[in-house]
Amino acid sequence: MQVKICGIKDEDMLGAAIDAGADFVGFVFFPKSPRHVSVSQASELARFLRQTPDNERPKIVSLVVNATDEELELIYKEVQPDYIQLHGSETAERTNEINERFQTPLIKAIGVTTASDVALADDYSAAEIILFDAKADPKLTDLPGGNGIPFDWTALTGQKEKRNFMLSGGLTPENVAEAIALTRASIVDVSSGVETSPGVKDRALIQDFIKAAKGAT
Repeated sequence: MQVKICGIKDEDMLGAAIDAGADFVGFVFFPKSPRHVSVSQASELARFLRQTPDNERPKIVSLVVNATDEELELIYKEVQPDYIQLHGSETAERTNEINERFQTPLIKAIGVTTASDVALADDYSAAEIILFDAKADPKLTDLPGGNGIPFDWTALTGQKEKRNFMLSGGLTPENVAEAIALTRASIVDVSSGVETSPGVKDRALIQDFIKAAKGAT
């Protein structure tokens, strides 16, 4: 089981994620998010992270929402992410374009309410990893993720036989083991579930989440 801690904004919480054994850390490039970081901030965090021995270093994920080529170029140059996470309304065609241009593994988020949403993942063959997240209600929020809302995990029945996937949406130290057991996800992704307030990560919650996820069967 692998774990991604998303929305890291400072060296202290980056260190907490490393110490707890995170496999991925996410930097959010979306100004409306309370977890947003600038490219210069992310560059410094990436530099800090690369001081960690390779066998202990989490992979860097740059999360973007409908980013332009110019925005992606800057992130690619300054941050050098291991993955680019597309968390907006990017089409399969746009995902293919980004894949061809940047030659960096992609994570594509699919918002889920019902099993019919899950089927959209089949269109995104250019993405190395599909992330299933709770579909945001535009009437309630303009954030596409990180809202602390779970979805009906039974919508993912049968997905493990088709692909390895990442699961997000309302995960916490208390429910992550159940989510893994039900969905058989290969990777779990958490943001608000390890925070004391929006955008404020907590070291103990990060540790508890990773321990619970990696101890799940």
